[in-house]
Amino acid sequence: MKLEIQNLRFGYNSNPVLKSVNMVAEPMVTAIIGPNAVGKSTLLKCICGILKAEGSIIFNGKDLKAYRKDEVIKAISYLPQESSTSTVMTVLEATLLGKINSLGWRIKDEDLSASMDTLEKLGIGDLAMRPMNELSGGQKQMVSIAQSIIRKPKVLLMDEPTNSLDLQKQLELFDVIQNITEENGMTTIVALHDLNLASRYAGNVVLMNGGKIVAAGSPASVITEAMIRKVYGVNARVTLDGEGIPQIIPVNSMRKCGIKKVIMG
Repeated sequence: MKLEIQNLRFGYNSNPVLKSVNMVAEPMVTAIIGPNAVGKSTLLKCICGILKAEGSIIFNGKDLKAYRKDEVIKAISYLPQESSTSTVMTVLEATLLGKINSLGWRIKDEDLSASMDTLEKLGIGDLAMRPMNELSGGQKQMVSIAQSIIRKPKVLLMDEPTNSLDLQKQLELFDVIQNITEENGMTTIVALHDLNLASRYAGNVVLMNGGKIVAAGSPASVITEAMIRKVYGVNARVTLDGEGIPQIIPVNSMRKCGIKKVIMG
């Protein structure tokens, strides 16, 4: 289902963080990119309701403010950057918590099956009976992701989900995210620093800078050498592979050249 953001504004005291943000996210993977501290994480927190912003967030044709809290929790799943836990519960039990709003006193077989299926899709089925406090940081991150996707939300928000993951797990994770997004018609919005992952897996890329959205569109139209130079202050080579997907190779920081990056907007 389409998510539409209209004139969204948010700040801490007198410090504005989001400045009249407007964007549309269709049922596909949308990557939000941009340098540090430009509002990517804040935008996700505003969408899921953790932070109260001014403006409108329209979901399924209706402002989110008009939905009951339990309806929002059911429809939107949010994975923050830091969500690791050291509990003694098992991986399977922790994954089941992702369905806590529909769980009763007795765990249904279908819930157990869904949990195991999710863990298998993420390649961590062998960890099902391991205590969470025995896992590595990357393994805990994968369990947090399992909690986010097990209930098949309408909107999936993920803030740097590849934190602590090695290269193989990053690719496997995004294969799963892309597949479940397509299978369930989800609107998936992912904040990312890795431009190559954004290029390969996102159907839509949104570039933020200075608390605003300064570009949006296909990866090839947004992720260009000129954009990387202007927004990130980095010289890079961008080429298109056989599928027309941008491939980014950083060359050097423009600070070494005595040039400052430009704040757009």
